[in-house]
Amino acid sequence: MTDYEKMQSGEIYNPNNEDIFNEQIKCLDKLYDFNATRPTELEKRSEMLKDMFCEVGENCYIEPPLHSNWGGRHVHLGNNVYCNFNATLVDDTHIYIGDYTMLGPNVVIATAGHPVLPELREQALQYNLPVHIGKNCWLGAGVIVLPGVTIGDNTVIGAGSVVTKDIPSNVVAVGNPCKVLREINEHDREFYYKDRRIKL
Repeated sequence: MTDYEKMQSGEIYNPNNEDIFNEQIKCLDKLYDFNATRPTELEKRSEMLKDMFCEVGENCYIEPPLHSNWGGRHVHLGNNVYCNFNATLVDDTHIYIGDYTMLGPNVVIATAGHPVLPELREQALQYNLPVHIGKNCWLGAGVIVLPGVTIGDNTVIGAGSVVTKDIPSNVVAVGNPCKVLREINEHDREFYYKDRRIKL
């Protein structure tokens, strides 16, 4: 198994492999160019994302600056995904983000980890586990999602939360470590924030 294959399999591997580095640096050049675009160059940004990312659905928008280990090469976006500024996608393996999902500013989605054993870290060894975020989720400002986590559809993750384990669909979850606070319920059909009534 090559180091690149290990990189995608969850096995421990050496990320400083020359072939991996050479591929990664090409992706980072594209990311640099994306982050250098002007606010008026929306069409150019859209085309660049389709070239950079593994998959990009319709009507996706990412506000620069974007930070990403592989420039989005292992990121899959559904339709109508929105990422606010300073998103960090540690995409050493695959990140899946479903339709209509929104990421607040400074959200981190990490697939990469390092062994606890110090002797292995001295060798700069690494492993990667994919992250799955469902449809119509909202990750508030500063949320951190750790490797291997799955977040179900329609779920809201409160600002500043650190998601260390899977979170089910249709809930509001908050904290460090992130835990389910409550289910999305009938109250949410009437009020959009505290006592502020929905008037559409």
